[in-house]
Amino acid sequence: MADLRRDPIVGRWVIVDTDHPNKPEDFEYEQYTPKGGKCPFCYGSEAMTPPEIEAFRYPDTSPNTPGWQVRVVANKFPALQIEGNLDRRGVGIYDMSNGIGAHEVLIETPYHNKDIPDLLNEEVEKSIAMTCRRAQDLIKDRRFKYIMIFKNYGPAAGASLEHPHIQIVALPMVPKNVMEEIKGAQNYFDYRERCIFCDIIRQETQEKERIILENKYFVSFAPFMSRFPFEIWIMPKRHNGYYCHTPAEEIPALASILREVIARLKKVFPNLSYNFIIHTSPANGDGGGFDGYHWHIELMPKLTRVAGFEWGSGFYIVPTPPELAVQYLKEAK
Repeated sequence: MADLRRDPIVGRWVIVDTDHPNKPEDFEYEQYTPKGGKCPFCYGSEAMTPPEIEAFRYPDTSPNTPGWQVRVVANKFPALQIEGNLDRRGVGIYDMSNGIGAHEVLIETPYHNKDIPDLLNEEVEKSIAMTCRRAQDLIKDRRFKYIMIFKNYGPAAGASLEHPHIQIVALPMVPKNVMEEIKGAQNYFDYRERCIFCDIIRQETQEKERIILENKYFVSFAPFMSRFPFEIWIMPKRHNGYYCHTPAEEIPALASILREVIARLKKVFPNLSYNFIIHTSPANGDGGGFDGYHWHIELMPKLTRVAGFEWGSGFYIVPTPPELAVQYLKEAK
């Protein structure tokens, strides 16, 4: 019989197939095959992008020229625009406002075909450090209430450009999914006077059944209430609500565990597409700042599709239990 599992943070239910679980070879997923061609993010193509916002560069090199290691530019086709006023207003029963925000692209490497596992740890550290720098800069704008940082890798994950990149979107309100997490964490904190994420880390590290990797500062595991097969969460062991407040001494450990878990995923599932999203506290006083939230990364491989049952019920069907997924990932060295 399948398990019904409840997410203790947001109350969502998932159905986990424990009777006839899928093995990795049972998944028929869309494999990612790079096509190449002219790329605006490649070394030497700097004139093809909007002007550089910030970069880590070699000495004596100028903006918008070669010589960079990590480069941030405005999205050429932004979802939101930084200029203007929010102008919240009502139209009958409907609420609306102008599309104010910011939409930036962080180009992780000059190399077109190198994903995170293909980079040196120091190179991944630079990308992480830059995302923190950009988030810290964007939250200075009091209009912005949430900084969303995410990566789409491969066409099945929504990547429109092949060159590895991360997107940073500043929003004028807190997204519904984030508010659900915050409210769930707040309810737990009010009841038990503890952070639910810290309690999850404590239980997972004691049981060790779903732990994939851990180091001095971070732990990675397949969540008990996974929505997708081979879903992975990465959490700091030290309680911290804000991703952009990650101490500099912890960044190498974060780069290392992120590289390793993605490398293992791609060893189990060659040419895999995936998404990861950084969940962090809101900015500028909107729903964040209390002691019970804990930033983390959620990494979702694109192995299945959300279909009618999921859309209609809000449940997710997981064909591989997280406990079994961890066994495959631990063996993938």
